[in-house]
Amino acid sequence: MTAEDTAAAQAVRTAARAARATVTGLVAAQDDVIAAALAAMADALAKAAPAVLAANEQDMRAAAADGLPDGVRDRLRLDAQRLAAMAAQLEILAGVPPEPASRKLRDLPGGLVLSERRRPVGVIGANFEARPNVVVDVASQLIKSRNAGVLRTGSAALRSAIALADEVIAPALAKAGLDPAAIQLLRLPGQAAAYALVREPKLVPLVILRGSGASTRALAAEAAAHGVRTLAHADGGGVLYVHSSAERSVAAALIRASLDRLGVCNRLNLLLLDRQLWDEWLPEITAQLDGLGIAASLPPHDHPLGYEWALDPRREATVTIAPAGSPAEAAAIANDETSGLAAGIAAADADAAAEFLGAYAGTGAFWNATTRLLDGFKLLGVPETGINIDAVPGPRGPVTFRDLSLRQFAVTPALPGRWHGDSPPECDKRRMAAIIAIDGRTLKRCASCCWLRS
Repeated sequence: MTAEDTAAAQAVRTAARAARATVTGLVAAQDDVIAAALAAMADALAKAAPAVLAANEQDMRAAAADGLPDGVRDRLRLDAQRLAAMAAQLEILAGVPPEPASRKLRDLPGGLVLSERRRPVGVIGANFEARPNVVVDVASQLIKSRNAGVLRTGSAALRSAIALADEVIAPALAKAGLDPAAIQLLRLPGQAAAYALVREPKLVPLVILRGSGASTRALAAEAAAHGVRTLAHADGGGVLYVHSSAERSVAAALIRASLDRLGVCNRLNLLLLDRQLWDEWLPEITAQLDGLGIAASLPPHDHPLGYEWALDPRREATVTIAPAGSPAEAAAIANDETSGLAAGIAAADADAAAEFLGAYAGTGAFWNATTRLLDGFKLLGVPETGINIDAVPGPRGPVTFRDLSLRQFAVTPALPGRWHGDSPPECDKRRMAAIIAIDGRTLKRCASCCWLRS
C-alpha cells in the first residue's frame, strides 16, 4: 500500500466515524427539523453564490488548462441559473412528505401484529464525477432519509465541492439544529480516496457510484470484493426506435430533445430506424443530426452498437444509427447491445408501442417521450442520488431518498382499542415504564400489564 493509499484509507475512516456519530440525532430529529435543514440549504445557496461561483470559476479555468473535454466542462460548470435550479429542487424536496416509518402488514395469531419498518442505513458513501451540483443533490437525499454520508468527487470539481460543503451544507444543518458532521466531504485529490471509500463495509456499507465508464465498473468490482454494496451504473446511453407508424414531426422532436446535452448518460446514443422507413427517412434524419452538429455512425459499424459516445471525448457528438425490423427486434437490440438504462419508441400504433414496452427489460421505457426524462427530478419530482440499473431486486432507475432505507419486520402485541390506548381501570398508571416506538408512535408499556398508552 502506497503512502497515498494509506492517507486515503485514514481519511475515509475518520470521516465515516464522524458521520456515524451523528446518525442517532438524525433518526431522532422531527420531520420539521429535516425540512428546515433542506430549506436552509436552499437559502444558503443564494447567500453563498459569490463564494461558490468563484470556486467554480477556478475549477473551470483549471479544467480548460488541463484540456478536459467540452462535455466534462459542461457538467462541471455552475452559474446563477444552475444554482437557482438547485435551490428550487431543495425547496421542493423540503415539502415532500416523508415516507411512513412503519406500516401494518397483517395480524398474526396470538394477538400479534406484523409491521414493516423503514430504518436508515446509517452512513452511506457517494462517489461521483466532476459534477458539483451532485454534492447538494446527494447531501439533501441523505438528510431527507436520515442517513449520514461520506462524499467524494473528482479532482476537477474539488474547489466547488468544498465551497458547497462549507458554505451551504454545513451552515444549513447547524441552523436547523442538526450536526454539520453528518455530511463529510473527502478533500483528497486522486483516485485513492475513491477506492478507499468502497473498502469499509463496517463503516460505509453502501456506496452510491454516480458516473460512467471503466472507472465506475472498477470501483463496483472493488466494492463487491470487500463486501460493500453499491447502487450504480457504469454505462448509459439512451435508445430510440422509430417505428414505421411514427409521425415524422414526433420522431424529429424526440431526436432534438434527446440531444440537448451530449455529456449525460440518458441522451440519445443509439437510434434504431424501422427497415420500412430506412431508405426514405435516413437522409432526413442524418440531415437533422448534421444541423444539430451531430455525426451519424452508419452501417457497417466499426464499433459495438451500444458504444457510448458520451464517454468518448473525441467523438461525443455522435449517434449510432442501425436498422430494426420490428418492435420486438428493436427491444432485443436494446436489451442485448446496451446497458439497459433507457429506451423509447416513436410510434402512432399503440400495439407496436405495447410490443416494444413489453419486451424491453431496461430501467426506463418510453413511448413518444425522450429518454432524457430518466433522472430523479424530471421523472419523480425529487432530486436523485444516481441511477441504478442492477438486474436484481432492489431500487432500479433514479434512486431517491425513498430508496435509502432498510426494511425491518417487527412483531408486536396488538394494541387494544384506539392507537392512543385505553388502560384498564385496574391498571396502575404510575407504573408506566419502558418507552418504545411502534408504527411511528411513541408509546409507554405498562409495567403491570401488557397494555400500551401514548
